[in-house]
Amino acid sequence: MDQHEYHHPNSSYHRKRQSSYQREGGASGRSHYESRHLRPNHHRQHQSGPNPTGSRGLSTRRELYERDFPVYKQPVEIGSFSLDSERRFFNDARKLRYYVEPDKTPNFDLKDGYRDRFRKRDDGVKEKLDHILRWILANRSKLNSKPTTTKSCALDVDFVTWRGHLTKLLTTPYEAREGWLLAVTLFRGTLYISEVETEAALRERENRTQRHEEMMYWGYKFEQYACADDIHSSPDPGGVVNTNEAFCTVVQTRLAEHRLLFSGEVDCRDKDPNAPGPPACYIELKTSAEICTPKQRSNFHRFKLLKWWAQSFLPGVPRVVAGFRDHEGVVVGVETFPISKISHLIKNEHNCWKPTVCMNFCCDFLSFVKQTVTEDNPRVVYLFCYEPHGDVTYSLHRDSQYSFLPHWYVEEMTRSHDSLH
Repeated sequence: MDQHEYHHPNSSYHRKRQSSYQREGGASGRSHYESRHLRPNHHRQHQSGPNPTGSRGLSTRRELYERDFPVYKQPVEIGSFSLDSERRFFNDARKLRYYVEPDKTPNFDLKDGYRDRFRKRDDGVKEKLDHILRWILANRSKLNSKPTTTKSCALDVDFVTWRGHLTKLLTTPYEAREGWLLAVTLFRGTLYISEVETEAALRERENRTQRHEEMMYWGYKFEQYACADDIHSSPDPGGVVNTNEAFCTVVQTRLAEHRLLFSGEVDCRDKDPNAPGPPACYIELKTSAEICTPKQRSNFHRFKLLKWWAQSFLPGVPRVVAGFRDHEGVVVGVETFPISKISHLIKNEHNCWKPTVCMNFCCDFLSFVKQTVTEDNPRVVYLFCYEPHGDVTYSLHRDSQYSFLPHWYVEEMTRSHDSLH
């Protein structure tokens, strides 16, 4: 690993990115963006999979999204929640952990505890948006829109989703191997986006090798080495790794004209009491194979850094701490990657990814969803489908297995909305 490659000064894109976070989107800036927002050749007639009638697709061709970086408002944390060892929801920060910086060459054994101190979450249980919806019901006062004489939005946001779903959208123009399915329902004026497992992903999950299962554990084990349960304690690598437990931030932001509310899991926060408030104090922890050849470094820049950047840029998490491991699962080095400098690391890679393409595609997808999803009904799902090298297409489903808004949420939102009026 060439250490000096990770310590360059701020790039021009970083300066642009800062301004894109901070601009409120004044009239002149927004009109310039909106005038170029939807190009006619983004949409063309396309057969939509199971839907026999023609429908309009959204192109994923990268060159269509190489335009000015869209306005992305600085993400603001408006709440958080925790999930305990039994996956129970708590409207508080009890599962937030604190980062304890490891040595530069820590020699962490990531295999430790896999056989006897590992409690794995059942990833066959699909929770959909349930935990975010529980947070919304517990925090309605933070989200209520002003009542109007017409049928108003129940929430003062356009989209509710998980951060991970938005991450998939950002990386779609560069995703050549894995497709996705996103279910969208319009309810009380807000669009809810929930992922549906593809058949390919289901096969992959059911046919994982033992080696693959163990390597997935390694990432959680690294977190255990680097995190303490409270500000005064130290990490306890001898404890149980329980992947049911989670701390999640809930943030609000705006991408061009799209008002977003989303939640994402946070690994830990800075221990320094003088650190800035969330989300700027949060830290993402990752593991990756050590880099020994130029080809490995190129692949790291082109593929891994794309996903790291997208995942952390969205909620405003400023840095990723990566543990680089050998083939036997021992961490031999630790590096910090400021999100603001990742674009500088990749600038010399041939045919590499571009942050502006990622954000413009996501923005156009959200516009495409707004144009497409017109029936306000929790029993109706518009299923958006992406297959590598193809357009994004959609199909409509009524009272189907794709419905994901639970009755308890629909009833409570309807009851409280009706009582308000």
